[in-house]
Amino acid sequence: MPFAGSPKAFARDIAEGFIDLTPLVLKKFTRGEIKIIHTNLNLILREVRGQGVSQDDIPAIRHKNLRLQRLNQALLVLHTYCKQHKIPL
Repeated sequence: MPFAGSPKAFARDIAEGFIDLTPLVLKKFTRGEIKIIHTNLNLILREVRGQGVSQDDIPAIRHKNLRLQRLNQALLVLHTYCKQHKIPL
């Protein structure tokens, strides 16, 4: 399954909750594409962590934390999948 757009946009969609990264989704990608996904997930994770959010803006804090949670979960699924299929990252 080639990317419908850029890999960075794919990682952003995961962060926003539009796409769930599961082992079934990962089966459709080649080893090279999985490495690209890993790189872009880490890139978006750094971007989200670097966003400044006011301590008074509770909805913005919640949104940022949800994005971080989705990205960390996707990375966990990706690492587990790669470990099971012996794909070096």
